[in-house]
Amino acid sequence: MEAARSERSVEKSPAVQGPVMPRTRLQVWFIRVCSSILIWTCLVQLVAVGELWHPRLLTGNPGSTKMSAHEERSLPSPPLPPPRNYTSNGFLKISCNGGLNQMRSAICDMVTVARLLNLTMVVPELDKTSFWADPSNFEDIFDVEHFINSLRDEVRIVKRLPKRFGLRYGYQPLVKAPVSWSNEQYYLQQILPLFAKHKVLHFNRTDSRLANNGISLELQKLRCRVNFQALKFTPQIEALGNKLVQIMQQKGPYLALHLRYEMDMLAFSGCTYGCTQEEAEELKRMRYAFPWWREKEIVSEEKRSRGLCPITPEEMALILQALNFSRETQIYISSGEIYGSERRLAALRAAFPRIVKKEMLLAPEDLRQFQNHSSQMAALDFMVSVASNIFIPTYDGNMARVVEGFRRYIGFKKTYQLDRRRLVELVDLHHNQTLSWDEFSAAVRLSHEMKMGQPSQRIVIADKPKEEEYFYANPQECLCEDTSCAD
Repeated sequence: MEAARSERSVEKSPAVQGPVMPRTRLQVWFIRVCSSILIWTCLVQLVAVGELWHPRLLTGNPGSTKMSAHEERSLPSPPLPPPRNYTSNGFLKISCNGGLNQMRSAICDMVTVARLLNLTMVVPELDKTSFWADPSNFEDIFDVEHFINSLRDEVRIVKRLPKRFGLRYGYQPLVKAPVSWSNEQYYLQQILPLFAKHKVLHFNRTDSRLANNGISLELQKLRCRVNFQALKFTPQIEALGNKLVQIMQQKGPYLALHLRYEMDMLAFSGCTYGCTQEEAEELKRMRYAFPWWREKEIVSEEKRSRGLCPITPEEMALILQALNFSRETQIYISSGEIYGSERRLAALRAAFPRIVKKEMLLAPEDLRQFQNHSSQMAALDFMVSVASNIFIPTYDGNMARVVEGFRRYIGFKKTYQLDRRRLVELVDLHHNQTLSWDEFSAAVRLSHEMKMGQPSQRIVIADKPKEEEYFYANPQECLCEDTSCAD
């Protein structure tokens, strides 16, 4: 890519007899660009063919894939696109909120909004005030130069506002949160006119501010381009993530289990099944300590019966066995600290002794640079999860959904979409001996035959955007050539 931009002098070799017409700099540049584009096209086509989804039900030992996600991102990049020339209507500044993958989706949405409104976008600010209190800036997690340059044919992106718009000069930007799940007309009719008076708008909340559906195909594909190509992790994160993937792959195929059983998740959701009375009280105190967690009084048993709680480690041990995963299955736990620590992992580890976490695979000095930076640690888990042979999330949070979308994009790699409501019902029936083991196992497998990340239409629920399928979990517009994706 860079070779196309830096010219070397063309010298006539003394071994060549007779007159030689030297190539002009323009000819050399043209040949190199064409060669780079041709190589890139061939590689992309090879990846597409090699990663096609295979519909067999996985039993026992997960099958291997031909190319992992970290290898996909290591492919040579095409030449930089030409800058897009447009008259900017103003500057868009954004402050993301939430964890790594919530912020990732929001950045994709905000780039799309900037493109729609012909805005100049400032490199996003990341959340530093959430539960995780991660001080990381954008450039600590993502390759900021790649982000800016790879999108320059769509949106002009700058690292900071011009000085004339700084507080030091008395300028006060308009600060607001866009309406959630809004379509193009909202931004064109309600947001764009504000730039005539306020040259800078600062969106202080960015989660789920663009609708999943009803967006033009061009903009939907831009959301994918930002997600799958522009948001590349820093070289440090990429290197350590690749090292983790290689360690896992050297030992054979592996399953990435996103065991969403951390303290904050349980406190927020009010799910205390399997916890001691003291732990339940601790989780309740934590829930009341965060005023922006609106729901306070929660009946855990009721939420669990509705499938609104993450699967517990003990329940997960039964489910994996029912899905016919063997005792020798290699499992990578992609999550933070499990609440209850090894006590809660005991049943899962007894059934599947080959359980590992990043802290078990890497030396302390490898992880030292990422400690106390939860988003950077989550980026490592993200890479290992995307590259895994099988991915199983125990809760449909932001990471689970974004990883699922990535795995669809690189070839519909198997991702179990657990039916939690059905599973807790089956687990309870098995525990009270209403269902034998064979009946329980057969029911678990039957209920998930069509929930393994196969190609499917995104589920749309009119007037209920929170309940419909998330765009980034199933970006169908970017997974086929046909505009309707009917097939």
